[in-house]
Amino acid sequence: MKSITTRRLLSLDGDQLNWYLKEYKWANIFEMMRNLKSKPKIAPELFNNRLVVITGATSGIGLAAALKFASRGADLLVINRNQQKSIELCQTIQREYQVDCNFILADFAKLDDVHQAAHELKQIERNIDVLIHNAGIYNTTRVLTAEGLEAVFQTNFLSTFILNHILKEKFKKQAGGRILFVNSEAYRFAVSGLQMDDLSWTRRRYTGIQSYGAAKLAQLLSMRKFKDYFGDCGVTINAMHPGNVKTNSGQNNGRLYKVFKKWLLDRGMQPLDFAAEALYYLGVSDEIKEHSGVFFNLTTEEEPAPPARDDEAAQRLWEISLKLGGLHE
Repeated sequence: MKSITTRRLLSLDGDQLNWYLKEYKWANIFEMMRNLKSKPKIAPELFNNRLVVITGATSGIGLAAALKFASRGADLLVINRNQQKSIELCQTIQREYQVDCNFILADFAKLDDVHQAAHELKQIERNIDVLIHNAGIYNTTRVLTAEGLEAVFQTNFLSTFILNHILKEKFKKQAGGRILFVNSEAYRFAVSGLQMDDLSWTRRRYTGIQSYGAAKLAQLLSMRKFKDYFGDCGVTINAMHPGNVKTNSGQNNGRLYKVFKKWLLDRGMQPLDFAAEALYYLGVSDEIKEHSGVFFNLTTEEEPAPPARDDEAAQRLWEISLKLGGLHE
């Protein structure tokens, strides 16, 4: 997969955009559009007595994935912010599938919660066979967390970075395991890349789709660095666009957005089972056990757009994320 390493990272939007535009291939755009109509590959394997960790598992894609893995014999450890929904989810999974299900409470809009959840995961004795980063939000107006960070960036990206960074040694010692981002083709809306000096959108007009796209782009850039870290130790890290599926994202937004979502966005959506099948395939299939640092549209490998292949931006984001996340190398 071609990377962009030969240029000096520029701070001006227009200059960055010009660099990226030169690298775009129309064939990749048409490929993406074809892939949006595809169906996921199916993994026939069982996953008995393996541990799967899923963030944001009480609704939408996370819930569908949890039920899918449980139906195939996996034990679940879910990370959610709602205690009652977590209790009900685990009771359902234990009753219906006779597998273990436990939960950790964490609100990813609070960095202390993210750190606490990561350290709880680090202390468990079992191997983590699959870690699925699914938790996320979508805002139409700019919201800041208690730490003063833009909420979508912190929840959708920085929390995943902190979890991966704190768990990286555990995964490496396991000499195996798969990490999956529930990503999105919306990363393409960050057409000029990440604005590293304005990640909290203080000097730009805020739009929901661009902030969401920027957070998803950040996931893809961090994936490049974590792939290099894990090398050939048996741990893989990949990202997946889940298809155009109907979820509850954006429910904290205003009435206008909810009407727009109900009558336009949600129409013609694919079933959640598509995303769950894709995550199961990416989590267990031997066909892709050597794949790492790959972006999948459901289960079809796809070359990311140029901003997601910028190694200089990935390095700079890594350094910024360490500082914002209170982490050390």
